[in-house]
Amino acid sequence: QRLKKSQLKKLKLNYFLMHLKNSKIIVIKIGSSLLIDKDKKIRKKWLYEFSKDIKELLDENKKVIIVTSGAIAMGCKKLNLNKKNLKLDKSQAIASIGQIELMNLFSKIFSKYKLNISQILLTLQDTEERRRSINAKRTFDNLFKLNYIPIVNENDTIATSEIKFGDNDRLASRVAQITNADTLILLSDVDGLFTKNPKKFKDAKLIKEVRDFKDIKNVDIKGITQFGSGGMNTKIEAAKICNLAGCDMVIANGLNLNPITQIEKSNVCTWFISKITKLHARKKWILSSISPKGELIIDEGAKKALVNGKSLLAAGIKKVSGKFNKGDHIKILDIKRKEFARGLSSFSSG
Repeated sequence: QRLKKSQLKKLKLNYFLMHLKNSKIIVIKIGSSLLIDKDKKIRKKWLYEFSKDIKELLDENKKVIIVTSGAIAMGCKKLNLNKKNLKLDKSQAIASIGQIELMNLFSKIFSKYKLNISQILLTLQDTEERRRSINAKRTFDNLFKLNYIPIVNENDTIATSEIKFGDNDRLASRVAQITNADTLILLSDVDGLFTKNPKKFKDAKLIKEVRDFKDIKNVDIKGITQFGSGGMNTKIEAAKICNLAGCDMVIANGLNLNPITQIEKSNVCTWFISKITKLHARKKWILSSISPKGELIIDEGAKKALVNGKSLLAAGIKKVSGKFNKGDHIKILDIKRKEFARGLSSFSSG
């Protein structure tokens, strides 16, 4: 109670810094707007300063993964095309061209600090299917041993609208979950999550810390989705995935030069502090599924059995919804159609 405001602020800053300092694996997501400005010019100065931040993290013996957007934007720049109104098949071809430009850009700038980079292209199925997600983790682990920085992007060249993450916020959260990362940093074009849209309302306040998603249920996220590469809604969804995986997440302004250093200096950002979970990796992976294939509606007796750790028997299933195969993710709903569990189906929907 006797602490002055300045002392309290410093104490809280140190508290959040401990989360970052104690992190062994850090995933950093950057959007295309951070790489290319409104005039379609590459923000080379920003990227040089960002690479300096990465070098400092590696010097502290941290493992770093970068999830980046920008393949389609770089392709459009190369071909002098407008990104808007592109059809899916053409955007896939442009992503193929732009991906090379994107990786060449990272390679050229990161080489200044002798940083080695590698490329990993993922689809939704690579994280949704257990065997493929384990294979991806092994690749990340081996790249760390070789002292290479994995640079991840969604494989836009083959992903269709049905099998896309749709945003790199959730892709980054799944990468964090697969690799058992300690912290995910989402670099956005705002300082973090506000009580309302700060571009419209002067009395909007930055929410510094979220420990329970119930605390932000009254925040008008819809009014905030117009800014930020994936919208604030996708960032909240990413935070929920991280929360289940025991990974802290921070939303910070990436437009600043040396954005990681700025987090450490000022802590002007929003931290989502994960709850301690005892769930093992397989259960975390099931819970974090982005696209369950179907639903089972079960009766009260079956629900009670599941809550008590028993198996789900066919007699307790009242209805099957959706089309799924053996081994697919499914939702379990009670008779009021409220989801209370997830699982891997032992049978196909048929």
